[in-house]
Amino acid sequence: MRRILIIDDDPLFLQALEQTIAEDYPSLEVVSHTDPLKALRDINDDVDLLLIDLEMPGMDGTKLLHYARSQGISKSRIIILSGREAEDLHRIFPMGTCLAVLNKHEARQKEVLRMVLQSMETRCRG
Repeated sequence: MRRILIIDDDPLFLQALEQTIAEDYPSLEVVSHTDPLKALRDINDDVDLLLIDLEMPGMDGTKLLHYARSQGISKSRIIILSGREAEDLHRIFPMGTCLAVLNKHEARQKEVLRMVLQSMETRCRG
């Protein structure tokens, strides 16, 4: 089973994403936090995919990204999510900083996340 850690301070978005993953990708295990400081204990190299909201109180996504990297999580397993425009996100996170930076409200950007999740699901079954 592949483990996904989602850190987002928006409980409605988090609940919707958890439900989608549970229904569409049953081989994937989800651990989630709305409080980034409480999430620190779950950031370790057992995480197969880390989804981080960019803007949260207490600790922003940039700091969480650096913390995750210090804990052994490869940048190829980290996706930054935000309500900001994609162009803004790509200025903050240049290519190669992490697997992807996605606007969580744009349909095309959501499709990228679906492709990543589908790939993980396929590897679990194969």
